[in-house]
Parts: sequence; C-alpha cells; structure tokens
Amino acid sequence: MGHIAFFGIGAYAYAILALSGFPSIVCLLSAGVISACFGFLLAIPTKKLKGDYLALMSLGFSFVVYAIFLNWSELTRGSLGLPGIPRPIIFGFDFSGNAAFLSLVIFTALFSWWFIHRVTNSPFGRALEATRDDELAAQSLGKNTAKLKSLSLIISAFFAGIAGSLFASYITFIDPSSFTFTNLIPILLIVIIGGIASLPGTFFATMLIVLLPEFFRFVGLPSEIFGPVRQIFYALTLILIIYFRPRGFYGKIDLE
Repeated sequence: MGHIAFFGIGAYAYAILALSGFPSIVCLLSAGVISACFGFLLAIPTKKLKGDYLALMSLGFSFVVYAIFLNWSELTRGSLGLPGIPRPIIFGFDFSGNAAFLSLVIFTALFSWWFIHRVTNSPFGRALEATRDDELAAQSLGKNTAKLKSLSLIISAFFAGIAGSLFASYITFIDPSSFTFTNLIPILLIVIIGGIASLPGTFFATMLIVLLPEFFRFVGLPSEIFGPVRQIFYALTLILIIYFRPRGFYGKIDLE
C-alpha cells in the first residue's frame, strides 16, 4: 500500500537532481537508491507486522510522504510542483523524443523483468516464497524472515523509484497530487487482476489496465466524462475479478 510513496520519492528525487544539473544516469539510479533507502526505513517499524496492520502502516507511510511533498516547499515547491523536468540524456543518447523515450522505457521494463525473474528463481526467491506461504515453517528451518521481508521491500522500493523517475521525466512536471491514494488504484489492480506472485500476470494485467480504457477515447466522450468512466471501468473490473477469479488470471495464491 505504500508503493505510491516510493513511486513519488523516485519522481521527486529525479526531478530535484535533474533540475540541479546532475547527469541523467545519476538521477535515474539515485531515484531508485533513495527510494530503496526509504524502503529500508519503512521495514524497521513494520518487520513484526503482517496482514491488515502492515497494510495500514504502509498506507500511513504514503500519507506522511504526501504531506512532506505538499509542505516542504523549499525543496518540492509544495502545491506549485516542479516544472521543466528534463528528459534523460544517457551516454550521449538523447531521449527527449517520444520514440526514443519509449525505447528507454522498454529497455528498463525488460531489464526489471529479467532481474526480478532471476531473483524469484534464486534461493533467496524461494526463501521469500516459503516466508509468504508459511512464515512459521520458514523460521523453524532457520530462515531470518524479518530480514527476508525487509530485503524484499527494499528491492521493490528500488524499482518503484525507477518507475517514478521515468514518470517524472516523461511528464516533465510533478506535484503532490500525482502521488495520492487514487493513483495507487491502478497499481493494485495490476497485482489483483494479473494474480499475486505471477510475473506473466503482471505483464498481462498492465496491458489490460493501460490499453483498454483508451478505447473509450474513440467513443467520443467529453473529457469531463472520460475520467469518471475510466474510474468506473477500474472499479467494475476489480469487482468482477475478485468475484469470479480470486487468484487473478495467473495467480499462484488466493487473495486474502
């Protein structure tokens, strides 16, 4: 539930560093590293929490981060936002054009997929699966489940920060309203529709959530109606998936 905060931290980290004149590759990597550091900080008070308590703590963390974005005006400019965020120039390649930027996003997505696939199929990944399925049994086998969960949060926060940096560089303007709970809904939909613990499901659900609402544009709906219709589509999709396929399309475990 706190991933929208890591997403926002990555976006603001990239924007502030890029506007300060740092090289793009430094800004992108720093966005991930700074988000990972905040993931470590969140892991400290939540290492003994699980279920609803963990969800509420991480959700509260996202509210705190939003309040910082809104009120630390000396750094974030508050509700005025940060305009003019430059697109990346990496090793002499200019990604300011839409086609070039798309290639950067595709490369980052493929690298992220490959890295997470390697992690999930490693001994560390299998230990994470054991912790997810039966934490007590994993502890009885000598696994430090608190450390495992902390590392998983740090890794996921890193990739959320990278995604946030790409978002900021693509939009070229961010403000606190871009990182509210409402913006978390599509992320949760992707997990639920694709299925928990499923990389193919994540890919399928992302394509579904991102592309299907775009067909409403061809219906000729006014802009003031298009937004609510898309939110209705998200809500209806979520209800149907939970009712008919509680595991999602490719999920390995039930949604509790």
